[in-house]
Amino acid sequence: MSRGFVKEEDQEEAPIIPPRAALPNGVTNYVTPKGYQDLLDELKALEQERVELDASNETEKRRASGVIDGKIVLLKERISSARIIQPSQQKQNEIRFGAKVKLKMNGKLQQFQIVGVDEADIKQQKIAFVAPLAKALTGKANGDQINFRLGQESRKIEILSIDY
Repeated sequence: MSRGFVKEEDQEEAPIIPPRAALPNGVTNYVTPKGYQDLLDELKALEQERVELDASNETEKRRASGVIDGKIVLLKERISSARIIQPSQQKQNEIRFGAKVKLKMNGKLQQFQIVGVDEADIKQQKIAFVAPLAKALTGKANGDQINFRLGQESRKIEILSIDY
């Protein structure tokens, strides 16, 4: 039947699937072992959520199922493209993927870990390897000092320690 003969209120809008964290085109999807496990756990949780959907309202179930299915598709793409990097196998005296870095920026002590885009969470002191600060620090050693430019602002950074 043609969609022209369907009542407007019967037409369902396509569900809006929230995008995953941005990974620039052509950039390898590096993840830590924990980050990879987190992706697998997220997939398991989404699949369980889909199984437990309330069947009492068929329209709502169909919409919720569409959103969950969309999230699963995006998540499976990330999982299949993931390249696990073992932090313990990185150069221990340089900042690389997986490093836990302590530094002084403009006189303030800060610390964070460089992780994959899906793992990044500033509240947990984790920044993505594609972040400007992570890029500026990659390859630097303990004791190095750099001037990090962020727009018009310049920040003096001193690397205090590197740990994996």
